[in-house]
Amino acid sequence: MQKFEDILLAQNRCTKEDIEQAYSIRKEYGGQIGNILLNLGSISDIVYVEVLAKQYGFELYKNFHDEKKIISIDGIVSEYFVINNIFPIKEDESSLCVITHDPLQSSVLATIESAVKKQLTVYLATEEELRQVKELYERSDEEDDEDIFEDEVDKLKELASEAPVIKLVNNIFSKAVNAYVSDIHFESYKHGIKVRFRIDGVLQTVDTISNKLKQAVTARLKLISKMNISENRLPQDGRISIKISSQEIDIRSSSVPTAFGESFVLRFLGNDAIDLNIDNMGFHQDNLKLLKEMLKKPNGILLTTGPTGSGKTSTLYAALDYINSDAIKIITVEDPVEYQLDGISQIQVKANIDYTFANALRSILRQDPDVILIGEIRDTETAKIAIQSALTGHLVLSTLHTNSAIGAISRLLDMGMEYFLLKSSIVGLMAQRLARRLCKHCKEPIEITQAQKNAYNIEKLEQYIESAYHPCRAVGCKECNYTGYKGRMPIMEIIPFDDAVIKELDKNKDFKDIQKLGYRTLQDDAIIKFLEGAISLDEVARLV
Repeated sequence: MQKFEDILLAQNRCTKEDIEQAYSIRKEYGGQIGNILLNLGSISDIVYVEVLAKQYGFELYKNFHDEKKIISIDGIVSEYFVINNIFPIKEDESSLCVITHDPLQSSVLATIESAVKKQLTVYLATEEELRQVKELYERSDEEDDEDIFEDEVDKLKELASEAPVIKLVNNIFSKAVNAYVSDIHFESYKHGIKVRFRIDGVLQTVDTISNKLKQAVTARLKLISKMNISENRLPQDGRISIKISSQEIDIRSSSVPTAFGESFVLRFLGNDAIDLNIDNMGFHQDNLKLLKEMLKKPNGILLTTGPTGSGKTSTLYAALDYINSDAIKIITVEDPVEYQLDGISQIQVKANIDYTFANALRSILRQDPDVILIGEIRDTETAKIAIQSALTGHLVLSTLHTNSAIGAISRLLDMGMEYFLLKSSIVGLMAQRLARRLCKHCKEPIEITQAQKNAYNIEKLEQYIESAYHPCRAVGCKECNYTGYKGRMPIMEIIPFDDAVIKELDKNKDFKDIQKLGYRTLQDDAIIKFLEGAISLDEVARLV
């Protein structure tokens, strides 16, 4: 077989210098001489194809005069041709004609020849010619997919709109609203869907849905969440707005694919049953006094910390409600907006259009706010803007994921914040958990042993007890659905960022012993509420 470069030189299609340059590149990087010359611009695509055709004895596509149409080959899906850039263009009883830009794909050509059991005639085409044929096949695939897609979507919508399915999902929602749940979990398993409610922070199984209804219920949840009803391979987020018992309910929905189908978690937002009056939140009077003093500061950062679902946002909303007046402007940046507050400008972050916390904060600083609520400090950029806002005369409220109040300092230092800026900007730190209240209808008084008193330093904490000393345990009755608990209350750790705290941090950035400065820990606050009969000792152990 004549060499590619020899044919070029014989036809005066390029110079010796061009070929020598191509050899030099091949020696260092590898590759085929023809492709190298093509990439260097020494030869055109037409020349490249014509020389290859002469070298291998193939036909040129420009000499193919039949009608351009799609050929369907039994046993080979059209996607195979698209991936390999080889397309059938003509077929009869004994032969099949294909078009390609690369005749060296011998294994692909052999696969096609073996599948059709016919003689293969290969036509070589320029990249532009091949692209035109490829578009025919891709367009055909899209049209086929669209037909299948539309049929599937129509079937799913029909399933989701059947009366029994609508009634089933609506009944679950009604039960959830009446039980004051925070989340509904629809979890797909091999034999169907398990439905669980998160009530007072703890999950309870309330229903199961059979396998024959799984697809219909999944489709219904997607439809009302405004998700892509036909997408089941990727996680999706959505939003549901429904009216139940004359109450407007806003729900944030999330789906993820699992081994046995999709699972959904629906988070109920803005429950009207939540009292945002700071005096009714369940704080001890000394903690409440500290918090109110922090909120009177004209500028600075007040951070509340804790895990997801620990009531941080509710506490900050109650704080905003406390300071809200016609004299000040309050703006919030949240993801999502969980409660709608009168007289406050609330902004929803939209990550899909790059409207992040940081970008939103930059824009609202030009809106002349007095108080800013940042839903969460997630990154260094947001932290920097929050500190800058505090230093330029704004009161900033935000949340952070740490286990303790004082742990927020270490977290911010890890995010790259300068310690001297933290000293200048932070006014207070809080940590929070939500404890289940004992049901007042069935809780039962208990005696505390001396060992328990010693273990929990109870004698030192008795001075903080505001009501009678009567620790109780959970029992269970009809009123609390036999759980022993009804409702929740916050367990708090509040630290004003004063000179005493700063002095200890100056000596040791990992300072943690806030009891040394006279401030109570989360465990101390929980024990006090146990001694007052508000929560159980089991709940203290579960939380802190």
